[in-house]
Amino acid sequence: MLIETERPGCVLRPWHERDQPGLVAIANNVKIWRNLTDLFPHPYTEADADAWIALAREADRSVHLAIEVEDQVAGGIGALAGSGVSIATADFGYWLGEPYWGRGLATAAARALAGVLMAQRRFARLQAPVFAGNAASMRVLEKAGFVREGVLRQSVTKDGALMDSVMYARTAT
Repeated sequence: MLIETERPGCVLRPWHERDQPGLVAIANNVKIWRNLTDLFPHPYTEADADAWIALAREADRSVHLAIEVEDQVAGGIGALAGSGVSIATADFGYWLGEPYWGRGLATAAARALAGVLMAQRRFARLQAPVFAGNAASMRVLEKAGFVREGVLRQSVTKDGALMDSVMYARTAT
């Protein structure tokens, strides 16, 4: 799957083994780690990158893509498919390396992937929980057509601190 975004030079594409050095270089950043679940490790090692790339390439219903900007890995984006009674739902998420912040790239990537997934009717609901202090990510989701559904009080723990998260969602109807 290759998805063009509204930003010239920014595409969403499958992860490749050759992405490992670039992935480690941009992902090994505590500022990124602070706003992601603990499934995203810090420090971010070559072994972490290898494991992630292998997992992303094996995904069946889930979608895990690299955000590429001007032929460089800039981050990642995806939708983790639900199961059981949540089979029509996917957890939507993304991250960008710090050199790419503030350029509208996360918004372009989120709009592009959410648009494709909704057009394909792959999921009826994309949901994206955001740490309550991450205003930039909330704005990205709003610009990508997601709606704020509410605050999940004391729902996440990060770096030993209990905090709220805010649920955003985009639905097919």
